[in-house]
Amino acid sequence: MSVITTENLTKIYNSGTTAVTALDHVSFQVQPEEFVAVMGPSGCGKSTLLHLIGGLDHPSNGRVMINDESLADLDDDSLTKLRRRQIGFVFQFFNLIPVLSAVENAALPLMLDGMKQIEARDRAIEWLSRFDLADRLQNRPDQLSGGQQQRVAIARALVAEPALILADEPTGNLDTRASDEIAGLLRQVAKEWGRTVVMVTHDPRIAAYADRILFLKDGRIVDDTLLEAKNGSSYEAVTAKLKEIGD
Repeated sequence: MSVITTENLTKIYNSGTTAVTALDHVSFQVQPEEFVAVMGPSGCGKSTLLHLIGGLDHPSNGRVMINDESLADLDDDSLTKLRRRQIGFVFQFFNLIPVLSAVENAALPLMLDGMKQIEARDRAIEWLSRFDLADRLQNRPDQLSGGQQQRVAIARALVAEPALILADEPTGNLDTRASDEIAGLLRQVAKEWGRTVVMVTHDPRIAAYADRILFLKDGRIVDDTLLEAKNGSSYEAVTAKLKEIGD
């Protein structure tokens, strides 16, 4: 069973002479434990695609299925529960709450879902410790480096044990070293902890950590590349493909 299936996914903003097609009949599948990067020129529909997969926006046509469940068939409450329990989100600017500690930020999704505070904190501590943050549990975001903040954000995304992680430019606000650490961590999330990861990125070096890259252009998938190397050494192949499709 595929974790993600999209069928003729289309998103059109506005109408008439001002209509803009952000996605144009996009169809693909993502399998369990697969790490997929999405690349393409600015404005090609990368973030729109991620928002539709995560149920943060609605398609104009076509459909998204998560674990064979169509998002279009869910009411608002059911869609909220699916996002909270089956999908973890990671964003470029971390989106941590400034007044909360690392452990409080990571535990928040479980608290919102009704879990008791002590159990939610224990789960958050478990994930933060896996990410080498056991000595930073009580630090607020402004007391952490950018890379540490993003690790807290990834722990928060995983704390509810979702099957799917959606990451939108997760290294876009980090330096080279921290970017490599986060890309390697996302690969570990897929391969060691068995999650499916879909990551939007503009950086071919970061995309090279993935198993597979979907290249978008003008709202369409123009190439679907399976990478042979799994440790970032596919950089040259990724840059060559970007040049080929005209990024």
